Amino acid sequence: MAYRRRLKNKKTPEGWQLIEEVIEDFEAQMKEAVNEEHEGKRKNELTWKITRIHWEKNRFIYDLMYKRKVMSRELYDWLVREKIADGALISKWRKPGYEILCSLLAIQKNNHNFGTTSHCRVPLRNRTGHQRISPDVQTGCISCCSGDGKFGAPIWWNTPVDDDDVEAEAAGQQHRSQWAQPDKELGPGRKRGAPEAEVEDLPDDVRQRLDAIKSAA
Repeated sequence: MAYRRRLKNKKTPEGWQLIEEVIEDFEAQMKEAVNEEHEGKRKNELTWKITRIHWEKNRFIYDLMYKRKVMSRELYDWLVREKIADGALISKWRKPGYEILCSLLAIQKNNHNFGTTSHCRVPLRNRTGHQRISPDVQTGCISCCSGDGKFGAPIWWNTPVDDDDVEAEAAGQQHRSQWAQPDKELGPGRKRGAPEAEVEDLPDDVRQRLDAIKSAA
């Protein structure tokens, strides 16, 4: 492990031994993700798994420090200094609206068109078309808005979709389709809904989820 070489001959703070095995497991997963076969995957998909593992490792540290409050400040600061913990990401999680932010990449406006943030920062209820379940090309995150997550985490490209999710999405699709009818059927004062965006070339697992939602509508 790279961090183990850095820590060699360094004094570690009290409590490190209690979490070292878990951190090692995350680091092993990260190494596997980096070395994973790339065949059949688009270039942007190669970093999705890495981003999710990074999120989960830091969430483990965040929960110990700020949720369960069982980690000392000394240990936490040491983890940040040794670059084992992502202090900037964890700091964002403590701010309203960013509680389950998937990655700092999602809010770096210079990385997105028109100087905006990633669409995974837009609540699902405010999206239209395939963008509702389309993952961010950089992070693989579908939504990391507060209130949209599942199990206290973002909705990732591979987050399981259960029957309730499909039914809720189908209801939303039906509601939107009513507003997409010709003007004469909408009644006075209503505006014609925008047509849904054409589905782009999506990964197979995302396309399967989209097909499942459409078939339930």
